[in-house]
Amino acid sequence: MKDELDPKGLIQEAYRIEGISAPECRSIFLDWALGVPLGADPRETVRALLARHAGEPADHPMTLTLRAALEEGSGPRRRGGRARAAASSLLIASIAWVTR
Repeated sequence: MKDELDPKGLIQEAYRIEGISAPECRSIFLDWALGVPLGADPRETVRALLARHAGEPADHPMTLTLRAALEEGSGPRRRGGRARAAASSLLIASIAWVTR
């Protein structure tokens, strides 16, 4: 059965990797974000992933990455509908955050 929140299992795998670093989690998150289907609300998906992994340590690098993705999502605006704008903003903020 395909997981709609994490189709490639990237986020779940990040939680399984012992000693994973914040830069590694940001890179994994970017790969995940690139796979969010058009029309899906990436912020809601991130919130659902945080709820799913609520039992993980609060200071886990992936938890911090997911939380940061929600905080830093105010990127450039563009036309194309609300879903596209939300996905675009999240992706732009994710790329900026991963590359810092």
